[in-house]
Parts: sequence; C-alpha cells; structure tokens
Amino acid sequence: MKPVTSPRAQPVAAERNLSGPALRAFFRIAGLWGLDTAQERTLLGHPPASTYFKWKKEPQAANLSRDVLERISYVLGIYKALQIVFPDPARADTWLKRPNDAPLFRGQSALARMLGGNVSDLFVVRQYLDAQRGG
Repeated sequence: MKPVTSPRAQPVAAERNLSGPALRAFFRIAGLWGLDTAQERTLLGHPPASTYFKWKKEPQAANLSRDVLERISYVLGIYKALQIVFPDPARADTWLKRPNDAPLFRGQSALARMLGGNVSDLFVVRQYLDAQRGG
C-alpha cells in the first residue's frame, strides 16, 4: 500500500528543485540590468538581508516560497519579452531604466513601476511587454 501524501507534498519538492536555478537566473538578469542590492531585494519581495545574501551566495541551498518563485517568473518573462521586442541585447537591457510615456508608467521607467514592491507591479510590466511583442 502506498503512503498517503498531502496534495501540498509534491509542489514543495518541485519548488525546492526550482529554487536554485530560479535564483541563478534572477541574479544573472539583475546583473545585466545593473540592479543594486536594494532593487534586487524589492523584486524578490523584501527578504531579510541575511536571507538575501545567503540566496546570493548559495542559491542551490534555497527553498523559495511560491511568492518568490512567482516574482522570479515575472522577471524571467520580462527579460524574455524585452529580448524579443528589442533584438539588440544592450537596448533590451537598458529599456527598463528609461522614462516611458505609456500611461502605465506615467513618465517613469518600467523599473520604477516594478519596484513598487507588489507582485502586481511585475505582472503589469510583463503584461505590457507581452502586448508589445504581440503575445
């Protein structure tokens, strides 16, 4: 007879397996975008400094929450959409910091919107870029 497992048991293992690769990808993208520590922590949902530095030093040892994985997923999607919208990688990587006249940004940069601290801020930037690329 098989042991009974809770419906939550499998996602936890999957999240643990995704944590290291997700963090490595996040920190690589953050480097390409020229983000500082405070900006990275905001995009990750304001983890305590000690947790953030542990993640940065040992991403493979992390066990990220669904919230943090969702945030990283949006960052990955934003990065991918930028690469499609702007075939020049340098332009794609600097777009986030340029002022934007689209109503969503109100003259601010997309990064300023993303740094609002809410998952929804990441979502709307991703949604905007998906619409720009026709996706």
